[in-house]
This record gives sequence, C-alpha cells and structure tokens, in this order.
Amino acid sequence: MSVREPLGATTQTGALKLSSSALDARRDRAAGRERISSRRGSLAVVGLVLTGSVVSIAAAHTESLLPLTISPVPASLAGAFAGAGLNLHVGGAIGVLTLMFISYAMVVAASGQLSARVVLMAIAALYAAVLLAPPLASTDVFSYQAYARMGALYATNPYLNGPHAIALDSIFPYVGAKWSYVPSAYGPVFTTFSYLLAPLSIVASVVAYKLTAALASVAVVALVWHCARLRGNDPVKAAALVGLNPLLVIYGIGGGHNDLLMLAALVGAVYAILSSRERLGGGLTMVAIGIKLTAGLVLPFALAAGGPRQARSRRRNLALGAGVGLVLIAALSFALFGSGSFHLLATVQRSQSEGDWKSIPGFISTRLGLPGVGHVTGYLLAAAFVVTCCWLLVRVWRGRMDWIDGAGWATLVMLIASSSLLPWYVAWLLPLAALGHDRRLVRTAVVLTGVVQGIQLLGYIPHGGGLL
Repeated sequence: MSVREPLGATTQTGALKLSSSALDARRDRAAGRERISSRRGSLAVVGLVLTGSVVSIAAAHTESLLPLTISPVPASLAGAFAGAGLNLHVGGAIGVLTLMFISYAMVVAASGQLSARVVLMAIAALYAAVLLAPPLASTDVFSYQAYARMGALYATNPYLNGPHAIALDSIFPYVGAKWSYVPSAYGPVFTTFSYLLAPLSIVASVVAYKLTAALASVAVVALVWHCARLRGNDPVKAAALVGLNPLLVIYGIGGGHNDLLMLAALVGAVYAILSSRERLGGGLTMVAIGIKLTAGLVLPFALAAGGPRQARSRRRNLALGAGVGLVLIAALSFALFGSGSFHLLATVQRSQSEGDWKSIPGFISTRLGLPGVGHVTGYLLAAAFVVTCCWLLVRVWRGRMDWIDGAGWATLVMLIASSSLLPWYVAWLLPLAALGHDRRLVRTAVVLTGVVQGIQLLGYIPHGGGLL
C-alpha cells in the first residue's frame, strides 16, 4: 500500500468508483434525453389530435377540404360540425394540415418513449372526429355508390358502363365529372360488398363507407400491432406510423376509401403467414386483390421468401390458399358480372393513362406542357418499376433481403412510377414500412407522406401546381 493513499483505498477501487460515477452520469443523461423526447412526443400527440379535429370541424365550410361535387356542401352531408361555421380558407387549411404533418413526424420519432395507451387513444380520437365530418377531398365515395346502384338496382354491369348509364339517379350529380364515363376499376369482392349498400340513401351510404374505412383502419392497426410483436418490432411505433398518418386519417377515412378495406385483408394475410397459416394467408391475399388489384404486389415476395431450397411446404401451402381463393373469387365474379370483370385491367390501365399533375408523368404532361415527354417518362418509370421488382425478388429469393422489406421497397417504387399518385395511396406503404426490418423504410414513409401532402396542398392554391 502506498503511504500517500488513504487507509482502505486502492488504485483499483478508486478506478471502479470513477467508472461507476461516469456510468451513472451517462445513464442520467440518457434518462434526461428520454424524458425530453417523451414530453415532445406527448405534445406532438396533442397537436396531431387538435389539428385533425380542426380540419374535421372546419371542413363543412372550407371549400378546399371538400369534394368538388359537394362544394358548397348540402346540409344533409355537412356532418355533425356544420353548426360551428368555421372556415379556414386556403391559407388556414394549408397551415393546419402542415402542422398536422409536423406533429405526425414528431410522434413517429418519439414513439419509442410513448405509451401504448396514449397512441391508441389518439388514434381513436382522430378517427371519431373525422367520422363526424363531411366526406373529405374525393368524390370516390359517391362513385362506389353509383356503381353499386348500377348493378343492384338497375341491372347494369358496372364493369362495362360508367355512372352516366344511370344519369337520372340522384347519386349521379355527386360523381366526379372525370369518372362519369369510366367503368368500375375496383375488384369484384369490393363491388359485391358495395351491392349490399346500394339501397341506402346518399347520406347513409357516405356514413357507411366512412365507417367501413374507419373500422378497416382499426383492424389494420390491430393486425400491425400483433405482426410487429411476431417480428420483434416495437408495436407502439408500428401503430403510430400507420394509425396516425394524416393522409390515411384525413383522406383515407375522411374520404371513405376502399384502400383501407384492402389493407385490412392484406395485413391479415401477412399476419396469417407470419403465424405459419400459409393457406389462410394465400386466401386473404386474394381477397385483398379482389378488393383492389394493388394488393397483388405483395404475393410474389411472400412466395419468394425462403429461397430455392427452403420452405417448400410453406410456399406450396401459400400457393394453394391463393389458388383456392382465386377460384372462389372468379366464380363469384362470373356469377354476378359475367365476362364484364375481364375488362377490369383495361379500365385500370385507362385510368392510369389519364393520370393527374400530382404524378411525375402527369406533371410533365400537364404543367410543363410536354405530353409526349410525359408519356415517354411514364413508360420509362414503368420499366424501372418492373426491373426493380425483379431485382428485389431475386434478393429475397436468395435470402439477402427480408420479404416484407422487399415488398415495401417495391411498393415505394410503384407509387413513384404511378401516373396517378393520390394522397391515400401512401397508406399502401405504411404497414410494410412498420413491419420491415429495414428502418430506412420508416423514414422513407414519413418523408413520402410529407412530399405527397405538400403537393396536395399546392393544389389548394389557384394555379398552385405551377409553383413547382
């Protein structure tokens, strides 16, 4: 023992005490950062609910938030907040929706420090507010009812005729002019479901489709939660990324879109596959495709998982379930629509070819006044999408990429290459990003949400698309 050291102290014990103190200090700093992040996340949740509520309350009197065919909104469709008389005008709508996105990005960033109760209560509050608002942004909810009435009430095949075939029906004035002569682009499963709602009044059908979208979104959140646990991901972060997304809430649920019903079946298929119930997963995948053809992109990646020599029984069961589902849906389609549904792919292609300025090809064609260049760009993007999908499938097949990650990146490329990029389409990517092992997908989904929201807000400004 050194004569300079106090009794009972050694160099080793002093070093241990110093090391322990440094460790405690680091722990305190980490805890402090977590508390700050938690407070920011909680404030962001409050901001998200408040901005979503303001949009819902003001929608009836804010022209830019309403579909063109109900602006000004009839009293019957104005919703529970019609008496509030709040008009955000263009500037207010842009400001509130911008704050809503910023709050969402902050919530996703801080979701690791938020409790499940806070996130789930925020989801419930947002959905309830949007359900009480009038239909938001899109006329699709009226198109659903028009196609349903065509088949169920007028014996007119919705896959062969556009809503103009029932021009004397009370629903026709609410259908967007762009879609008046376009047959249904939706799958036979959804069209069959819509026939059940055909006898409803216009107001009742809007409520029914919005409620269906909300319940489907709740199912998606619940399924994503359980899938995240199976995958070893944070279920709270997964639920926040999907359930609180402003494009899903305002445009998806607010517009009563069937994309959420499609996602409920698709994420149910993913959950079944992850739970080793491949036949059920294959069948549910076909149900999702029968609602909207977009869901078909996920199936090849699920089949490629496991490589060429592994999981043969898994792949066989998945293909068997998908095959049985296809046969049943084809039989249903032929029984109700005859050969009419064979025209579905041509209708989808026609709708995509018309596009809009919010997509890359559409912007080049309409805003830059270069239709030829726009068409060529569309073909090049489509080719890039095919090549990218093949490359991703090979990586999944060889075991170099997780199949959900591969499907997520493929969905992103599909959205970028699309000739019609509508706000609620971003919802297609969200569950895959939430369940993927590649964390870059989460950041990409948030960035894409901001970009698509920003482009949408430019559309609120007269000639705003020209600002790009």
